[in-house]
Amino acid sequence: MSLNPSQVQAVIHKDGPCMVLAGPGSGKTLTITKRIEYLIGKHHVSPEEILVITFTKAASIEMKERFVRLCGQKAGPVTFGTFHGIYYGILKWAYRMNASNILSEEQKYQLLKQVIGRMEIDIDDEKDFLQGIAGEIGNIKNNQIPLAEYESLNCSEEVFREIFEQYEKERKRLKKIDFDDMLVLVYELFKKRPDILSMWQRKFRYILIDEFQDINQVQYDVIRMLAAPENNLFIVGDDDQSIYRFRGARPDIMLGFKKDYPDTKEILLDVNYRSTKAIVNGAARVIRHNVNRYPKQIITTNEQGETVHIQEVRHPIEESKYVVSQIQEAKKRGILSSEIAVLFRTNVEARALAETFMEYNMPFRMKERMPNLYEHFIAQDLTTYLKMALGDRSRKSFLAIMNRPNRYIGRDSVEGTTISFESLRKFYCDKDWMLDRIDQLEVDFRILKNMAPYGAIQYIRKHIGYDEFLKEYAAFRKINMEDLKEVLREIEERAKAFRTIEEWFTHIEEYSEELKRQSQQKETDPEAITFMTMHGSKGLEFDLVFIIGANETITPYKKAETKEEVEEERRMFYVAMTRARKKLIISYTKERNGKSMAQSRFVGELLTRG
Repeated sequence: MSLNPSQVQAVIHKDGPCMVLAGPGSGKTLTITKRIEYLIGKHHVSPEEILVITFTKAASIEMKERFVRLCGQKAGPVTFGTFHGIYYGILKWAYRMNASNILSEEQKYQLLKQVIGRMEIDIDDEKDFLQGIAGEIGNIKNNQIPLAEYESLNCSEEVFREIFEQYEKERKRLKKIDFDDMLVLVYELFKKRPDILSMWQRKFRYILIDEFQDINQVQYDVIRMLAAPENNLFIVGDDDQSIYRFRGARPDIMLGFKKDYPDTKEILLDVNYRSTKAIVNGAARVIRHNVNRYPKQIITTNEQGETVHIQEVRHPIEESKYVVSQIQEAKKRGILSSEIAVLFRTNVEARALAETFMEYNMPFRMKERMPNLYEHFIAQDLTTYLKMALGDRSRKSFLAIMNRPNRYIGRDSVEGTTISFESLRKFYCDKDWMLDRIDQLEVDFRILKNMAPYGAIQYIRKHIGYDEFLKEYAAFRKINMEDLKEVLREIEERAKAFRTIEEWFTHIEEYSEELKRQSQQKETDPEAITFMTMHGSKGLEFDLVFIIGANETITPYKKAETKEEVEEERRMFYVAMTRARKKLIISYTKERNGKSMAQSRFVGELLTRG
């Protein structure tokens, strides 16, 4: 494939810092591999002196394969790897470390689970909580934030500090390091041992980094040390596609690169080989509203193509049916299922979509795990109440809801594998106020037994006082109560369709089974439509792309409050738009779970010309 003038400029660059701004579909992998070939073939740089860093193992393997295909026998031992892989290699050499010293992600979660268990923190959404805490620990280490100054998003500062300190204590006791420690240890090694740093500087004289917009502070600090004194640092990235702040990525590092290296050569790969003019220009109209970015004019030699289609629908079910009908039409026109993707801001938006696809017997595959609404702790609590109303008397079920809301029933009052209200009354026979609560709970179960699911949920929320329990839980977990109410509303909407609790339970079982089956859908199924989040879609491309849920509070997400957070949301929308080669359809709903919704500001920006 022949190179365009900008790509040629990047390929022939030899010494000193160079920043390549590579827009979507601009052929950056080709440019990087061609530059490595040029360094070796034309500038006679030894392959051993070249280091190529990517952010994922898959990208590293792909880059290496492309390079080997390009150079054949002349390829030579160029080092390809991720930040973690390269830094682990340095630690292995310096400290004789091996895999047994590394705490895997799974072990890290187990360790955190043990710490939280010992602290006796009552957590319902354990998976989300652990993910959140693990991410925050990584953020502190990667960006060297003092623990005393860090404000947790998942729990109170005191609880978070205790978790962090206990986790670190336990990790050190096991003589293990986690992935984030690797980066910090290399940084400290290079600081303490200039002789070791000098050796690695001589080894890697030419450094190329892909997806540079995703770099974090420690990664950058180490790279700056490693690249000195020659500073043959060739960075490739797109500040408009920086969408991993939640993982500690710092888009401002790329924006400030020329301050750190004033003699940087800047090259813009401005040709999008992927998308039609309509898609390229539409995406440009959205992203130009970001202030903190390098201005760029992206062009394409592709045809004008169809206008980006924007569809208003009433609610998520209608939106899902609209997507299904459009896919059926597209397939009649010869578009393959493997060339179609439906993108959304978070997995939650895909629930109605999955249900509709199941209804129409249309296979789909999820890149990420599809969350089952009925596995949410709120749904579990509500269905446990209803199971007990229908006669379930297992100790496990009773323990789950006996203090939601708090009735001050102690675990020691519930012995054996089943419970009886008589034995509870015996246990609390000297406390009249407790007897009243136990009597009331038994009456509540009797009332619930004959109610339709929707009415029963209302009764549990308002009469039994479940909403009060949620309010307290939200405060402890630093969760917005509105988020929990959204889950409640969604459960209620689903429950409306069923007349009896038994009918609803049958549906839940069938839905959960089908969801499990679909999640195991093989990559090879040619008929499966791809579902994925905007984050998950990065780096991929499809002929036909749908973006659903283009509403305020969804995209931009309701938690995006600062200017930086809104700009990150806009970058995410831009990434989603630029996955499409030929056709892009964006839809938004007028209401969601009975609540009025507004069109996303990004849709407005897309429609504004000039």
